[in-house]
Amino acid sequence: MVTTVELEALAKQYRRGLFEKFLAVRQGHPGSTFSMIEIVVALYHGGFVRFDSEQKTFRDRVLISKGHATVALYPILARFGVLPQSEWDAWGKSPSALRVFGNKSIPGIDVTSGSLGHGIGVGAGMAMAYKRSGSDKRVFVVISEGELYEGSTWEALLFAAHYALSNLTVVIDINSLIILGRTEDCLSLNPIQDKIAGLGLEIRQCDGHDFASLLSALSSQTGGTRPLIVLANTVKGKGCSIMEHKASWHYWNPMTVEQIEQCRRELA
Repeated sequence: MVTTVELEALAKQYRRGLFEKFLAVRQGHPGSTFSMIEIVVALYHGGFVRFDSEQKTFRDRVLISKGHATVALYPILARFGVLPQSEWDAWGKSPSALRVFGNKSIPGIDVTSGSLGHGIGVGAGMAMAYKRSGSDKRVFVVISEGELYEGSTWEALLFAAHYALSNLTVVIDINSLIILGRTEDCLSLNPIQDKIAGLGLEIRQCDGHDFASLLSALSSQTGGTRPLIVLANTVKGKGCSIMEHKASWHYWNPMTVEQIEQCRRELA
């Protein structure tokens, strides 16, 4: 069993590696990526996504609906050996299969995403197929709270609730920011929990950067009969103070030498 201390060390390692990749490719979405690092580390290293070490494949599916943050999976997939280490090492230096937005041509990426609002629908379809075929596979979908602006998200939640897709877990990365600014200022979503609870779904709230809190929330589906929705409260740009809580860091920004070194110190 991996300890929370080990999970924290992995999260730091992945953030450092991704920061250097953003520097190398000079593009990307660090704010959204860094807000969900602990979420994906908990899923893959916390025992929720089962791995077949002989086949080098995962039994369960992870869909990153906010496709601009799919890069958060690349170092994890390389660590498991699903993604060739050579592809990760080459990215930003020489031709590589990796892209700023994930797609199914990349080993270990289960869906081509980027157009927001579709992840839960795809995940619900997979979950229903697995359930009907008698498979014990589970589906995990990570969305941004900005995707709650999309009608397709609510249609998919209704579908998942109606068919009692207990093998589906949706993690909502709530960092309170979208490209245009604070969600409270753009179009208020709160109280998110009350809105979703009305659909008859299992809901848990957690600190999206605290592993004890995350693991507890994700574990609550065991033996359940309904889809699980995890509301993970996070910080956009987590780990780099110049990025934290700033909508402008949804995209990559030019950085001075001093800013780069500051981020490296903070991510050490």
